[in-house]
Amino acid sequence: MDTFTDSEHPEEENNQTPATPQEPAAPQTPQSEPQPESGAYHAAGTGRKESPYANSPYVAGQYQQNQYQYQPQTQPPVKPKKEKKTHKSLWRGIFAAVLVVVLVAGGCLITASCVNSTWEKRSAETIRQMNKQIDELQKQIQSVSGSASGVIPAMDGAAMTPAQLYQSNVNSVVAISCTMQTTVYGQVAEGTSSGSGFVLTEDGYVVTNYHVVQNATEITVTTHNGQEYSATVKGYDATNDVAVLKVEATDLAAATIGSSSELAIGDMVVAIGNPLGKLTATETVGYISGINREVTTDNTVISMLQTDAAINPGNSGGPLFNVYGEVIGITTAKYSGTTNSGASIEGIGFAIPIDDVMGIISDLIDYGYVTGAYMGITVKDIDKDAAAQFGLPTEGAYVVDVTKGSGADKAGIQPKDLIVGLDGRTIASRTDLTRALRNYKAGDTATVDVVRGGKELTLTITFDEKPHDTVTETTPQEDTAMPSEGNYEDWFDYFRRFFG
Repeated sequence: MDTFTDSEHPEEENNQTPATPQEPAAPQTPQSEPQPESGAYHAAGTGRKESPYANSPYVAGQYQQNQYQYQPQTQPPVKPKKEKKTHKSLWRGIFAAVLVVVLVAGGCLITASCVNSTWEKRSAETIRQMNKQIDELQKQIQSVSGSASGVIPAMDGAAMTPAQLYQSNVNSVVAISCTMQTTVYGQVAEGTSSGSGFVLTEDGYVVTNYHVVQNATEITVTTHNGQEYSATVKGYDATNDVAVLKVEATDLAAATIGSSSELAIGDMVVAIGNPLGKLTATETVGYISGINREVTTDNTVISMLQTDAAINPGNSGGPLFNVYGEVIGITTAKYSGTTNSGASIEGIGFAIPIDDVMGIISDLIDYGYVTGAYMGITVKDIDKDAAAQFGLPTEGAYVVDVTKGSGADKAGIQPKDLIVGLDGRTIASRTDLTRALRNYKAGDTATVDVVRGGKELTLTITFDEKPHDTVTETTPQEDTAMPSEGNYEDWFDYFRRFFG
């Protein structure tokens, strides 16, 4: 191996020992730290001896290892920021989840509380209603505990069976018997007639047909329990075939008044009356067969209800009930006899709608006569064929005569006028005019539409009070006694005076 010397320092060359392979210079360290001894320094890693070669890879590797181990770590390692972010996100997620759970739980609790409160209220109301119904039922059971039939009436407001309806209302139906005078071929004769009626008020007002008490000299009213009362005629209206009687009694069983305007064809109805004057408190059941049937009685047209409930002589003036036990009509008459072909006429009965006569009944009780609106005219239905031939209206009430000084005369209505409207309501016949006038009282004002000479005029009328003598009806000059036999011709003749 070649050796060399430093030419710049010859004097040091003689004092030095023969050169050995140089070690690489140790790295500079701070003065504050002690320089490690070469033997200890090199022996710290593996315990091996120092290589005699200057460029030994072992020495360099040892140096690098010592250099790495020697560097001090003055500060503790810092936790990665990513780890902190992870913890924050985790806590936020947990907080959000807890918040959602709290909100959902709170909403559920509130909803449950509301539902529970509502349910408790409904349950309490249902229980209260059921207890009330049970109490009513117990009262009804107790009220009929001694009844032979054992039929329990329906609760208030509920539809009743015919048996329940009969038991609930039979005490308000009365039998009427009259001693009357009739004229036969100019000779006055006495006879008897019978009919039915119903108690309107507890203090003794009874409603029946006028033809039942017409020309009666003595009237007796008999209740269902057999009590008899002498009656007087408080008032009547022959035009509408209605009369009000008065008996001296208290605590009578009054009937409940309903409304005929709510009826429909097919509704079940029940009639209770005194057929033939002997079969007291008879009930018949049927249905409404027709509405607004124009029936002529003694030249007066009355709009009636048609029913197939059995109506016989003696039923006249009795009540026609709906299934709720309310009076919706006054049974008046029926078609009887045979047709031209010889077929018997059955199941065609009629009743006056209660809505059409309640105002009249109120007037008869309060005043003894009808105070309804009075125009002072005589009208008839128009001849449609003749009107069509001359190009005139085919509907309306044709004015035949006008009473001088009446409301119609003052309004300018003239004979041959055709009344086609009253206060905007269409008048197609004299029946329409009669029914429309029931909505007015004396002193009321209305507009009347008339056709005169092909032109339509609107007139204003102030209604008068109906004269008292207009309720008086001329006694038919024929025998009006009820037949004692069941001959069809006799019965037909008896009822003929009620129909055209």
